[in-house]
Amino acid sequence: LKCDAQDAFTAHTVVRTIVLNYGRLPKVVEEGYFDTMSSILVSDRRRVCYFYDDEVATFYYGAKHPMKPRRIGMTHDLVMNYGLYRDIAVYRPRRATLEEMARFHAKDYLESMKTLCPIPEDMLSEKATRYNLHGDCPIFAGMNTFSSISAGGTLGCAYMLNTKQADIAINWAGGLHHAKKAEASGFCYINDVVLGILELLKYHERVLYVDIDCHHGDGVEEAFYATDRVLTHIGVGEGTLFAVNVPFRSGINDDAYVGVFEPVITHVVRRFQPDVVVLQCGADSLAGDRLGGLNLTLKGHGQCVEFIRKLNIPLLMLGGGGYTVRNVARCWANETAIAVGKQLPNHLPPGLYYEHYAPNYQLQISPLDIRNNNTDEYLNDVTARVLENIESIEIAPSVPIHAVEEDLFLAFNDTDACDLEMATADQRLPVHETDRMVEHPAEFYNDIGDNGGQYMPYMPVFEVPDSSPGHVSPVTKRFKNAEEDEDH
Repeated sequence: LKCDAQDAFTAHTVVRTIVLNYGRLPKVVEEGYFDTMSSILVSDRRRVCYFYDDEVATFYYGAKHPMKPRRIGMTHDLVMNYGLYRDIAVYRPRRATLEEMARFHAKDYLESMKTLCPIPEDMLSEKATRYNLHGDCPIFAGMNTFSSISAGGTLGCAYMLNTKQADIAINWAGGLHHAKKAEASGFCYINDVVLGILELLKYHERVLYVDIDCHHGDGVEEAFYATDRVLTHIGVGEGTLFAVNVPFRSGINDDAYVGVFEPVITHVVRRFQPDVVVLQCGADSLAGDRLGGLNLTLKGHGQCVEFIRKLNIPLLMLGGGGYTVRNVARCWANETAIAVGKQLPNHLPPGLYYEHYAPNYQLQISPLDIRNNNTDEYLNDVTARVLENIESIEIAPSVPIHAVEEDLFLAFNDTDACDLEMATADQRLPVHETDRMVEHPAEFYNDIGDNGGQYMPYMPVFEVPDSSPGHVSPVTKRFKNAEEDEDH
């Protein structure tokens, strides 16, 4: 049996089919025919896409505020310097529009977020009070842009899973699970988790939402409180029992946490039979977090991610809480590696934020010497009650026929194209706009003669050109980039 193993994933499918049909691999692994596939079977590869916008790390909630968006940049720095970019498809997310965010949030709330500024008049206004835009959710410069990047990344992840372009999709800028329909809460302004799940429900009958953040994912729970299509508190109406909360006391360690997590998830998956999993990987459950009270290490936190990954169900991984930023970056870089099936060396690679990890410059963190208030008796009792509730869930609840909305990212905005065409030389285009353009190599020559007399207009990334001889598409446009961005 010979097999062309150039396409790794096709080859993996061939081998998996053989194993399922015959129970064992045929004795054909000779002369390198299955070398590629063998390595895939060992590494258990997944198609992983990863969304990141470098602008997200530049936002600032304010002095002494525990939420630091730069943790996303620190995570990305480790992901790049560990070389994980070789195993993932990296995308810059398209910012979510007001209409997309209005699928869950109230439009007047979104409009207020867009117009309010960090000045005394706005910060003390009636709107700021009504929408809880004060205290732990302050009005800050770029608040709306920050939220649209977060939501856009999660919507992009959902789109990649819906279209089967990825098995695992990651957005560490997402996971902001406290935001309500018309209220900011717990450092969260836009609930990207809810928006992502709504997008997934277009194509998937049942979504399992798993949250390992230290704090309760109340915004997501509230949004899907009355539905049986998202398993997240006990729920109401058709959503009764379609939420599972496991209350831990302070100081819980890796063994105790994983010892409850794995049997609960096993029973939930067997009973609910989800089509896709959304995993919120809040890092405030790690030892030493500024606002957390748990005592997990990267090992225990990562074991939860690895367990979900091994279910072999499409997976959307999101960030969330985490307020000791150096540990947040360590955690999410490590879990990016888990997603691609790799193990990272303990010594951190040099990078832009290298000195943040002093004095040991190591990936792993140690648990604190604190008391675990979760006794075996307490954990056994909690687990038994939770499993009893799970057994009351209807097995794989059916979903009636329903209308499916238009996919994201399919319609091209002609207004944006006109704006790009008319851009002047003194205007710096945003990076997310320049990413949409493709420049033909001829643009880098002084004249046509330098290119051997060959000139063709370059085309935008959304167009697939006709390959017939002499054909020029009527929608072909020549975008003039006003100023080359150094990050392009």
